[in-house]
Amino acid sequence: MKSRVAVIKTSPDTVLDDIDTALKLADVEHFLNKNIPTILKVNITWHFFYPACSTTPWQLDGVASSLRRRGHKELIPAQNRTVVINPKLGAEKNHLDSVMKKHTLTFVYLYEPDIEWINYKPKAKMLVLDKVFNGRIEIPKMFIGKNAFHLPTLKTHVFTTITGAMKNAFGGLLNDNRHWTHSVIHETLVDLLQIQKEIHPGIFCLTDGTVAGNGAGPRLMEPEIKNYLLASGDSVAIDAIAAKLMGFEPMHLKFLNLAHQKKLGTADPREIEIVGEEISNVNFHFRVKDTFASRGQKAIYWGKLKPFEHILLRSRLVPWSYGASRMYHDVYWYNVYGKARVRKFLTSAWGQLFESYK
Repeated sequence: MKSRVAVIKTSPDTVLDDIDTALKLADVEHFLNKNIPTILKVNITWHFFYPACSTTPWQLDGVASSLRRRGHKELIPAQNRTVVINPKLGAEKNHLDSVMKKHTLTFVYLYEPDIEWINYKPKAKMLVLDKVFNGRIEIPKMFIGKNAFHLPTLKTHVFTTITGAMKNAFGGLLNDNRHWTHSVIHETLVDLLQIQKEIHPGIFCLTDGTVAGNGAGPRLMEPEIKNYLLASGDSVAIDAIAAKLMGFEPMHLKFLNLAHQKKLGTADPREIEIVGEEISNVNFHFRVKDTFASRGQKAIYWGKLKPFEHILLRSRLVPWSYGASRMYHDVYWYNVYGKARVRKFLTSAWGQLFESYK
């Protein structure tokens, strides 16, 4: 049977109903057993609000409402931190806290002391994770045996071209040192999908493309209103269709091609059943752009600074990179460019919906 991706055109007035329709068209009940607890893997890419950057409040609201309507009683929103992102502040600034209260959900922050991380031994042969972490791949114990529902947004990424369902696992299954994998990020995403298929009884995704991010993703993007929702039980297929919408050839993206070859999902659009909207002629013509920060990172991971990767990113010198990132993104870029784009967005219908969750 072909992998199926539901693509829906939506609006601020209809988005909650449209999310429910997308889940229905993508046959969510086939993939997620309602009697099994479901991790809602939220995507908080920045602790500031920036359009297209992080899970939207209507995305979380619509998914929680739709799953509850289908009899799912235990929903567990979860997100880890990164060395430069504060997810608690991000949940507040992105108005996700109000959605938690509406649905009486408790956000699980995976870096808290009471969250147990265990050494997981994958059944399948890993491409890189066992080597990167010297044979010790630590994952949250609470993830095992629960469904996973991913909540990414439609946007570009300076390392992987796009970010979506497969990349969303990165902020949940790996701990604080996951940046060690950036030099082999494509293989890492494939390893993580393999692990997910071993530990989760069901996997599903709703990608929010109401506002999409073009350029230097996942943060310093040009937000563009596109009014799309995508849903699927195949993480590879939904990312492939997201890539195609943005104007990229899915099979040319290494992580999608690798996952397709390993039969972890379908990346070839010709083999994917698309239900809902007719999108054969849709092309956003997005392009990935670099920033001062990303050029430096690429020099460390793949360029002239590669011989110094270990000392720069895994030694006592590491805090320099965290500080540099915070200064560039939070202090300089957000204040010089980001705030003006946020103000412009808030005057749109989607911006007004965002503010209504305040």
